[in-house]
Amino acid sequence: MSSTDKVFAGSIPKIYDEYLVPLIFSHYAADIARRVAALAPSTLLETAAGTGAVTRAVAAALPAGIRYVATDLNEPMLAIAAQRQGEDERMSWRQADATALPFDDATFDVVCCQFGAMFFPDRIMGYAEAKRVLRPEGTFVFNVWDRIEENVFADEATAVLGKIFPDDPPRFMVRTPHGYHDKAVIKADLEQAGFRHISIETLPAVSRAPTPEYVAFAYCQGTPLRNEIEARDASKLQAATDAVAEAIRTRHGAGPVEGKIQALVITAQP
Repeated sequence: MSSTDKVFAGSIPKIYDEYLVPLIFSHYAADIARRVAALAPSTLLETAAGTGAVTRAVAAALPAGIRYVATDLNEPMLAIAAQRQGEDERMSWRQADATALPFDDATFDVVCCQFGAMFFPDRIMGYAEAKRVLRPEGTFVFNVWDRIEENVFADEATAVLGKIFPDDPPRFMVRTPHGYHDKAVIKADLEQAGFRHISIETLPAVSRAPTPEYVAFAYCQGTPLRNEIEARDASKLQAATDAVAEAIRTRHGAGPVEGKIQALVITAQP
């Protein structure tokens, strides 16, 4: 993973929340919320909360009287999550590294994480920390993206940017969001961290947007792909975004567009 892959700063968090969350994250946030609510936790920890897509969905699905702690490594992302959630006495917010959690052992009934494990510099350590803060009968629920070929818009954007920068193609999407999808590897990592009861489910869905331009803007300017484009030639950011939009328009039409997305949903218990 590149050092820039975890940099969600500047205008990226706001664009990410306004464009990318409805494009690809909302469906899976609702899925995580259903799974967490079914576990009926009294104490819940969310790691890598980002701008709060899961936080909002989970909070809406849980009753009064619970304790919900949402964390993220990136303070700008967490600030948006807290602002979007508004006043909620059940909630507390804390900047925290998922691989070094600042909580006591056996504190939470459930730990959840949406599309964060791919960014952990040490996934086994991240999983071990989730296990450490879980109560003995607790559950860890998280998801990761499947391979990029199963995620149409991300794959198409990556292909276009590879043509614009052929000598040094931006590979953020392949390398990190879609770089951790081998079920055997995920299961082995969880087992090494101390989990024994593990299920991994493939969950396809459909990503929809009002225009091709919406999709291109979301990916090229609302993710660390923007950092990669600007590192190569900052003057080409808009041209690169336009090229991705044109490719999507050619393949999917000029009006509302849709493309397959696919993730893996993992539930693990000690």
